[in-house]
Amino acid sequence: MRTLSAPTVRSARIVGLAAVPVAILLAGAMVWQASDAAFTATTRNSGNSWSTGQVALTDDDLGAAAFTAENLVPGQTGQKCIVVTSNSTVPGEVRAYMQNLSPSAAGLESRITFQVERGSGGTFNDCTGFTPIPGALAPQPLSTLATVNNNYTNGGAEWETAGTAGESATYRGTWTFNTTGMSQQEIDALQGSRTSVDIVWELQSDTAN
Repeated sequence: MRTLSAPTVRSARIVGLAAVPVAILLAGAMVWQASDAAFTATTRNSGNSWSTGQVALTDDDLGAAAFTAENLVPGQTGQKCIVVTSNSTVPGEVRAYMQNLSPSAAGLESRITFQVERGSGGTFNDCTGFTPIPGALAPQPLSTLATVNNNYTNGGAEWETAGTAGESATYRGTWTFNTTGMSQQEIDALQGSRTSVDIVWELQSDTAN
């Protein structure tokens, strides 16, 4: 039986040479990894967020209508006040306007003139101490106000709010049952008539510059 002999010098030399390229490749890989490293540094500003402001408007009417006038006679007039409060976190502008007019068959809405003024002093249904500020919504018949001043764009009695919770302004409404220029027959035709309207105060936030 033939036994394995020790490698000759020639074969040992071949093995040794064959190992050289492997060693070179390994060394090359190590050099590549080392050259890919670098110094780094970072800084972070965490927790960034964006939230919207809010607008909120209330009044002191406690759910009751400010103007409920019964048994009117020609030429009669009256006035009431209401306090409007802003609890907004952003500045804006409040405007007053009329909506939801309920006309009467005899046209009473054209004979009740109404004016809205902004000012200070006074409380709901009580205008004691009220001081008006220029810029009132001009007195007009309810029928005209509900057509011409019926949304925010054409509202009046503007109030610029600063965006601080608890700001308030008093509004005074003055009405008159105006029968000027009417005949007695036309006036008599208004007996038993009824009309109603909503007074709206709307706050819109200022737009970005």
